[in-house]
Amino acid sequence: MSEPLYRCIASDVKIGQRAKIFAFTNLYGCEIGDDTKIGAFVEIQRGARVGNRCKVSSHSFLCEGVTIEDEVFVGHGVIFINDRYPRAANADGSLQTEKDWSCVPTLVKKRASIGSGATILCGITIGEGATIGAGAVVTKDVPDGAVVAGNPARPLRQEIEA
Repeated sequence: MSEPLYRCIASDVKIGQRAKIFAFTNLYGCEIGDDTKIGAFVEIQRGARVGNRCKVSSHSFLCEGVTIEDEVFVGHGVIFINDRYPRAANADGSLQTEKDWSCVPTLVKKRASIGSGATILCGITIGEGATIGAGAVVTKDVPDGAVVAGNPARPLRQEIEA
C-alpha cells in the first residue's frame, strides 16, 4: 500500500511538464515550470512564478509577487517577503484585508542560487548567476554574478561569468 502524499495543490496552479512536487506542499494560484522540483513543506502563493529547471528546497516560502526565472536554486528554509510594512490590523483596530496593503514584487534572475535560511526582502532583483550565502538577509539589489552574504547581505566577490 502506498503512503498518501498530503499535498494541497489548488486547481488554478499551472504545473509544467515533468515537474516534481513532493509531499506536504501548499500551492495555489502559482505557476511551476517544466522539469522543476518543489521540495516538501514548501508554500507557493498565488501570483508567484517559478521557471523551468529550478529547485525549490524544503521548508521554503514563496509569496505573491515573487518571480523566479529559469535554472534557479532555492535552498532549504528560504523566505521571501512581499510587504514593506506588514501589520495585522489598521490604526482603528480593524483587521487588514488585501485592500490595506500593496504587494511589492521581487525578481530572481536566471541561474541564481539562494543559500539555505536566507531571507529576501521585497522590491529587489537578484541578478543572473548571483549567489546568496546561507542565512543572508538580502535588503538591496544583487548584481549579476555577485556573491553576497551576511545580515544585511554584503558583496564578497564578483564571479567572472554571470
